[in-house]
Amino acid sequence: MKRILLATALLLGLHINAQEPADYVNPFIGTTNFGTTNPGAVCPNGMMSVTPFNVMGSDLNKFDKDGRWWSTPYEFTNKYFTGYAHVALSGVGCPEASSLLVMPTCGELDVDYHNYGSEYSDEKASPGYFSNILTKYGIKSEVTATTRSSCERYTFPAGKGHILLNLGQGLTNECGATVRRVSSTEIEGHKLLGTFCYTTNAVFPIYFVMRVDKEPSKSGYWKKQPLLQGVEAEWTVDDGEYKLYTNYNRELSGDDVGFWFSYDDLKEGEQITVRMGVSFVSTENARENLDKEQKDLSFEKIHALARKEWNNNLGRIRVSGGSKEKQQIFYTALYHALIHPSVMSDINGEYPKMESGITVRANHPRYTVFSLWDTYRNLHQLLTLVYPERQTDMLRSMVDIYKEWGWLPRWELFGRETFTMDGDPAAIVIADSYVKGLRDFDYNTAFEGMIKSATTESAKNPIRPDIDPYIEKGYIPLGFFANDLSGDNSVSHALEYCLADYAIAQMADSLGKKELVKEYLKRARSYRNYFCKEYGTLRPITKEGKFLEDFDAEIGKNFENVPGFHEGSAWSYTFAVPHDVDGLTRLMGGKRAYVNSLQKVFDEGHYDPANEPDIVYPYLFSRFKGEEWRTQREVKRLLDNHFKATPDGIPGNDDTGTMSAWAVFSMLGLYPDTPSEPYYTLTTPTFDNVEIDTPQGTITIKAERPNGDCQYIESMTLGGEPLKRYRITHSELLNKKNITFKLKSQAK
Repeated sequence: MKRILLATALLLGLHINAQEPADYVNPFIGTTNFGTTNPGAVCPNGMMSVTPFNVMGSDLNKFDKDGRWWSTPYEFTNKYFTGYAHVALSGVGCPEASSLLVMPTCGELDVDYHNYGSEYSDEKASPGYFSNILTKYGIKSEVTATTRSSCERYTFPAGKGHILLNLGQGLTNECGATVRRVSSTEIEGHKLLGTFCYTTNAVFPIYFVMRVDKEPSKSGYWKKQPLLQGVEAEWTVDDGEYKLYTNYNRELSGDDVGFWFSYDDLKEGEQITVRMGVSFVSTENARENLDKEQKDLSFEKIHALARKEWNNNLGRIRVSGGSKEKQQIFYTALYHALIHPSVMSDINGEYPKMESGITVRANHPRYTVFSLWDTYRNLHQLLTLVYPERQTDMLRSMVDIYKEWGWLPRWELFGRETFTMDGDPAAIVIADSYVKGLRDFDYNTAFEGMIKSATTESAKNPIRPDIDPYIEKGYIPLGFFANDLSGDNSVSHALEYCLADYAIAQMADSLGKKELVKEYLKRARSYRNYFCKEYGTLRPITKEGKFLEDFDAEIGKNFENVPGFHEGSAWSYTFAVPHDVDGLTRLMGGKRAYVNSLQKVFDEGHYDPANEPDIVYPYLFSRFKGEEWRTQREVKRLLDNHFKATPDGIPGNDDTGTMSAWAVFSMLGLYPDTPSEPYYTLTTPTFDNVEIDTPQGTITIKAERPNGDCQYIESMTLGGEPLKRYRITHSELLNKKNITFKLKSQAK
């Protein structure tokens, strides 16, 4: 009997003793409080994700995706399920994708999602798996995934049952789809996606092939028809009725179309398996992705393979000695950091060429979802350290984007540039990886692309469209690029250019291009023009070359539009120059003034743990001898207060894993404090024992704490030798491998 129970538990994906990294992952973390993660099934950096969709429902004012700014297909507090979305984004601030909605129902056929949606219970999620029970129907749904395909299993009660594919709904701002019956059990088609963050030209199709494993009693299409009362009648998207097409056997296109499979005499507990392959190239490739990745594998086998893949990835870092809750927080953060960027190339290597849609083939995995304004700060550094082979393919993908389009990406999505957020972040990512030793990519062409973005005049420069005054004057005046000063981001833009130019200087130095180093280091310090002694912060500059008069350094911390700064206040950006701490210290009047001002950010509530510009702040204290304890205190406070093993356990938008990567590094006890510099700042580890596998060997981090209250560092060793400084190089970490912290309970 015990063997039977154990076998059943394993089949259901339940694990009696949590011993594998995947057992510590809670995919519900970050699914509310605007974390915008979701608990769906996905493989590491996979193209396919299968996600419960609950942001549309019977109460349009409460649940409809257009009734509130939903940028996620799933919100933990919502409970009205309208299907599983395929290919979703995790931790983003704008709605996109999450379409191709598959929904099982019972009883009489109804294809109106307002009616067929259901509340649900007993939802479970683990890496590569999600399930729930639809209370309206008594259907148990389970989903899992491969890199480019999904496998879904629906367990029905006796009677009539249906499988619906809704092509009219989703998070995308685009509409229009086509579906075609291939056989009695297979359909294919495509849907238009895009306009991410209202970027009008960034549109693209997603292709699909879907199969059911049981011959239906009946099947057909549906299409929403407007209710017209006369030739001059007007109608809205919610007016109209759904028309069923039962004897139509060609393709059907429209804005709100779908396909249904019906089963008249299902037995109690009968299961129907649905499989879907996707591609951004063609239906033929979607079919090949499905056939080659799933073959004849059962649902259980696909789930087991997904889980194995997650264990292999998560298991490159092993932690022990902390509480179970801390381990859940850590491994879930690592899990979220390994969702994006995502594979875009098909199993045959084909993908749509950047900004053209022409099909080309790569000899390496082509990646997409480059949310680089976010991820240049820490996520790519995590990949460089622990997953360098994957980071190398991402560098190759960025260089290919430059070769295909003429520019390095800023915020690329499925082969289109969205121009979302600020700066020139690809330069920072490339330089950071290069100076840390990743060289198996075309770095000379990459550097060419970096220089192009940094030198091309504004009128011809889509990456730095306000570069002219930045080069000529060392600052960008208010109103140069934005017509509305309330939405002007001139200071933010300039700071991003400073960081990118500093990265160019670092890579130029490594490449032996000494003549460029001085020029770009000078550019990187031009942020100093914005420093205002009166306020002790950066301050916008007008077209007349004077500081903005009507200025409040605190406005903007709640995402209000404020002249000069994007998604933040002056306090959110003033210390966001980690590449020139010494220079800012002199501007502020010395070490004590700098430290006191930085501490004020934390003590007076100016620090925003949910946005990127200031996430390096707690680590800046450690640049000053005798102040390192402040880093140790503030990092622990932030981890304890804002990262939890609950649905609201991420302080805000995860930004494609950036906030999670911050937690991963911070809990390990080291942080990449300056993008494009090969350094880490050390702080108190959360765990007593850490092992990190790298190609150079296993790094070990140990914390000796006499009791649980010990949060401050008394002494450290690196490679067995005493360590007096709190910054170490990337090569020291890889080569000396062993860090030991001796901790104490008092700061001094």
